[in-house]
Amino acid sequence: VQLQASGGGLAQAGGSLRLSCAASRSITSMKPMGWYRQAPGKQRELVARITSTGSTNYSDSAKGRFTISRDNAKNTVYLQMNSLKPEDTAVYYCFVVVMKYYWGQGTQVTVSS
Repeated sequence: VQLQASGGGLAQAGGSLRLSCAASRSITSMKPMGWYRQAPGKQRELVARITSTGSTNYSDSAKGRFTISRDNAKNTVYLQMNSLKPEDTAVYYCFVVVMKYYWGQGTQVTVSS
């Protein structure tokens, strides 16, 4: 499975960005998909994940601000990020679990104060 992430960029604090992650094949039967992020000097952390049935989980920092969704017809998972904060600055990696983790290439999100 190959994953292509896009949508990162520069945003001001309080702004929004939408990340997309397109899978190379159907995701309808896949298990969890989601997003991790890694800030400079920090460990990679889970941001949000969504199961094949649509159940979602969020990190405490993402709750209430980020929304993960999936479009099975487009083989794509999205992360809508609102009310961005400078501490959201990181490289965001999408993933899918099919027997093992597969990762996208990462997309940089930078939030200025």
